[in-house]
Amino acid sequence: MNVGNLVVSKLSTTSMVSVCSSLLYTDRLNQHLQTWIEQLRSGDVRALARAISTVENRAPGWSELLKALFPHSGKARVLGLTGPPGAGKSTLVDQLARFYRRGNDKDKRTVGIIAVDPTSPYTGGAILGDRIRMQEHFSDPGIYIRSMATRGSLGGLARTTADVTTVLDASGRDLIIIETVGVGQDEVDIVRLADITILILVPGMGDDVQTIKAGIMEIADIFVINKSDRDGAENVEREIRTLQSLAIRHDGWTPPIVKTCASEGTGVKELAAAIADYEAYLREGNLALNKSVENWQERLIEMLRDVMLEKARTQLGDGNLARLAAEVAEHKRDPYTLVEEIAAKVGKR
Repeated sequence: MNVGNLVVSKLSTTSMVSVCSSLLYTDRLNQHLQTWIEQLRSGDVRALARAISTVENRAPGWSELLKALFPHSGKARVLGLTGPPGAGKSTLVDQLARFYRRGNDKDKRTVGIIAVDPTSPYTGGAILGDRIRMQEHFSDPGIYIRSMATRGSLGGLARTTADVTTVLDASGRDLIIIETVGVGQDEVDIVRLADITILILVPGMGDDVQTIKAGIMEIADIFVINKSDRDGAENVEREIRTLQSLAIRHDGWTPPIVKTCASEGTGVKELAAAIADYEAYLREGNLALNKSVENWQERLIEMLRDVMLEKARTQLGDGNLARLAAEVAEHKRDPYTLVEEIAAKVGKR
């Protein structure tokens, strides 16, 4: 008889639930995976890089790896920096990372950076050039930088950015900074992932904030006017305040406006202070948990959609999909009934 079964059989029902819960993610793992996770959590950069590549590429074992890492996540603070192209997001991320790595050991934080770059719709390639602006951090073991390509995903993030964030979180990073691709009006996926969303604007964008419509303006927890030494910075600030006066957030928070000049490093200390203020605000009244619940509601729906879509694709296969598409194109079948039939078959599996 298995020793684990013998022990469990002698426990009360309550104890059994407790033991099973504590062993849920570790008892069933093979030795290789356990060793890998131990290396990752001990600070092994190679183990971390390999785990991220496994998750990002959906290599064999990616799901079991995430299941095992998830209980170790949830401790890092996740910052999301978003804004239009050319706003200086990479430079500001670089300055923030430098700020959080300063000071004594008590105040110094370990940092994970995820820089998302757009993918070419023609070649499928990505330059992944954001890390070029962060070269001086490569020798710092307290900073881990990972570039990701969107691989065609919309919303400002890559499809697996959330999962990579979980891996970095489980590795013990205190702070995770996510830089989205350059966004415009409604690429707001970052709000479902980040604890604190920072929207970066710059003067001289034509109609100023009017070029960035309601969707993205409403997600900001903190506004940053970067390159504030340019003419027009006051106009941007005035328009932001005008927009803020038109609507009150459901959590009662009024996003502060911070002026920075990231290339010179000015305003970074004030931005860090604004981040700390919002962190303190989230801790009041259990707002952080409420926000996390809201975010997970959206993410669970997205994860379910991905799983169901993958099952449908597996069931159809390339040949069947082409045949069905031809029938719809020739108007032999209507697509609405066809989709209902496919969904019904997937649900029975």
